[in-house]
Amino acid sequence: MGDQSCGNLHGTAIEVDGRAALIRGPSGAGKSDLALRVLALAPGDFIGGRPVLVADDRVNAEVSGGKVVVTCPKPLEGLLEVRGIGLIRQPFTRSATLALVVDLVAPEAVERMPEPGRSVMVCGCRVAAMALAPFEASAPLKLMLALAGQGVSSGHD
Repeated sequence: MGDQSCGNLHGTAIEVDGRAALIRGPSGAGKSDLALRVLALAPGDFIGGRPVLVADDRVNAEVSGGKVVVTCPKPLEGLLEVRGIGLIRQPFTRSATLALVVDLVAPEAVERMPEPGRSVMVCGCRVAAMALAPFEASAPLKLMLALAGQGVSSGHD
């Protein structure tokens, strides 16, 4: 199968070490706000490399080598919407491989112990997925842990 564009996705994408997370949810759900808080995290042992913006609001996606690659539409490169302030410029990366889809949900919709291996189809490719309440204080760290593949199946608190 050759490379193919699968269009423009509604969401915000951030990247760490070449692995991208696509944050999805309806308008006003907190996609850009969560991305802003993730981008403010300092790299370290707990979260790995420095998070970088790929795209805010609209994300281009294509399949290359059997994986989904996300990029930013040219006019939006390096721009992040911050509610109450407007558009701000951020360092950005031109492309990253999609490794995680984050669906924003109400806090009560987040499973305490989700089944391991949850995934969704994006552009015909299976991608790891999680549900996340965007405005919890720990949401940025949870996203980073999931992006780094730190989720483990355990019966312990």
